[in-house]
Formats: sequence, C-alpha cells, structure tokens
Amino acid sequence: MEIIVIGAGQSGLATARALRNLGVSPVILEAGDQPTGSWPHYYDSLTAFSPARYSAMPGMPFPGDPDHYPTRDEVVDYLQRYAETLDVEIRTGTRVTAVEADGSGGFVVSTADDSRLTTAGVVAASGSFGNPYLPDVPGREAFTGQSLHAADYHSPKKYAGQRVIVVGAGNSAVQIGYELAEVATVTLATNHPVAFMPQLLGGKDVHYWHTTTGFDELPLEWLAQIIHTTLVMDTGDYADAFESGRVSRRSMFTAFDGDDVIWADGTREKADTVLFATGYRPNLPYLQPLGALDGAGVPKHVGGISTTHAGLVYVGLEFQRSFASNTLRGVARDAEHVAAPLAAYAVKARAAYGL
Repeated sequence: MEIIVIGAGQSGLATARALRNLGVSPVILEAGDQPTGSWPHYYDSLTAFSPARYSAMPGMPFPGDPDHYPTRDEVVDYLQRYAETLDVEIRTGTRVTAVEADGSGGFVVSTADDSRLTTAGVVAASGSFGNPYLPDVPGREAFTGQSLHAADYHSPKKYAGQRVIVVGAGNSAVQIGYELAEVATVTLATNHPVAFMPQLLGGKDVHYWHTTTGFDELPLEWLAQIIHTTLVMDTGDYADAFESGRVSRRSMFTAFDGDDVIWADGTREKADTVLFATGYRPNLPYLQPLGALDGAGVPKHVGGISTTHAGLVYVGLEFQRSFASNTLRGVARDAEHVAAPLAAYAVKARAAYGL
C-alpha cells in the first residue's frame, strides 16, 4: 500500500481527499463501524460551533440553511456522505494496534485482527476522543458520588434533582452546564472566570470574521500572544444564565473527600455528580512502538510533519497549525499541508523500495 490513513473522521477523510488529488490512493483504517469519527459519540444536544456555511469540507457544501448550526446527527450524516464521494477504500471495524518501521523506509501497521500491512506512508488521524483528560485531583478515585468525563455524558435526564459540578470553562463545559441546569443544581468549577465571546459581531457570525480576516490561519505561536484564556461562543443565553444565577461559578475545588468536594476557600459541599469537561489528549498509543511520541504521549512534529520518521504525518491535532486546525472548516488546510510531502515521499519510497 502506498499510504495508510488511520481514522475515518473528518481529519482522515480530508487527508484522503488531498492525497487523491495528488494521484495517490490511500487506504483508510477505521476502528468504528462507520466513517464518521467521534461525532456519533458526543452528547445528544451538541451543535457545531460554526454555522453550516463554515462547517463544510472541500468539495461538498453543508446542506440546509447556511446560517444554521448543524446538530451532531447532521454532521454524522454529512461525513457519511462525504466519505462516499472520495473513491477510496475504507476498512471499518479495523483497529490499529501498532505502527513499526519495516527497516526499508516504510512501515508495518498491525491491527487488532492480527493483520500486518506494509506501507510507504502513514497518516495518524485518529483524533483524541478516545483519550479524555482527567486532572489529577486528590481523592478523585475514592469519591463516593459519580465522577465522569464529558465523553461519557449524553443527556441531562438521569441527573434530575442532583447537585452537579461541571469542571471546565470551555464551550462544551458551558453547553453541558447550561442544559443540566434545567433539571439540576449546577456549578461550573474553573481555574479562571468564564470568558464569553459574542457569537454575532456586526450582525455576522464570528466565524465570518475568523475566515475573512485570516484569524483562522494564525499560527499557534501568534495566537498565544493574542488569546490568553479559553473563549466561549455565546448568543447571550449562556452569559445570562450565569448572571441570573441559573448556573453558578466557583474557583476550582482542591480535593474530593468521600461524597464532598473541598472548595478553594476550605468549605465542603456534597456533590452527586462531578462531570469533567476538561478536554482530550492525542489518542496515539499505536505509535509508542515507533518512538514517535514524547514521554507524555504527544507526537513530535512540526505542523503535522513528524520529526522522528519520514513518511509519518499527523492531521487533526488541536492547534496543529492554527486556531481552526481540528475543526470541520479548518482541517482540510492541514490535510493539504501534509499530503504534498507525504505523497512525494511515498512515490519515492515505492520506486526505491518496491513498496
């Protein structure tokens, strides 16, 4: 095989299209049963943070009103149809367990069904949903209430009447806290105050300005000098919920103790559920045998190009090259950036090594 793409979510599909445009036919290996990545597993009420006109990938507009915010299920349907347009082989139900160097400039990709596939190039596009991040809060393992990550949250029904603490200050934490407040008593526990960004500026969605001004393409090094905190998109409902007390906010608690949390001021409070909306980390355990990751499991790369192995690239990493790197609207730029050198390497390797 010339190139194997690991993961058939938006990142893998975008990269497959970029490679096809360069005359290379990749094979996509997907652990799940459909080419939709993590989208089917997100919480039920999730909507894209950008309107449909800014949520499409190259070659296929997002259907419906361009100004509506696509639901989770609409994105799932869109990705399924997008995959059908690519004319590439997609093997679902195929979990990659290891990628190793073959000693001849290529790689051997092992799968859970004991297959071993030889390839000249590898695209690691498996995202991060499978590796939710939980902060190391003292006493968490012994907490007698329910502790879970947002990856395991689906709807507010089962939390009715509970005292719920949501940890996190990002879009997902606020969205989940807001809908839980319909049935439960909710506090957001955060390290810093929640910072809201108006969804509409000058009568246009903020993503209009992100794309027309080039903000979406600013490199991480510049972004770090501009944005100093996480920003939550808000049409007004979320900020109003905090101002009215429907959702409260407190500084992050310092520890668990039995069924209590201990707040930063030393007070204790019983909690039925603590939900961590604390993000994800790269889900790349199959690259451990290759030595492509650092001690924390983070890939060694520059803009998605591996600095340890020629022929290995990444797509879908958060802030890989820009603010929009792992989004529907931005992932194609990263895919095209890594596809060109990868295709060139694969052709060279194929000619030189007969791969």
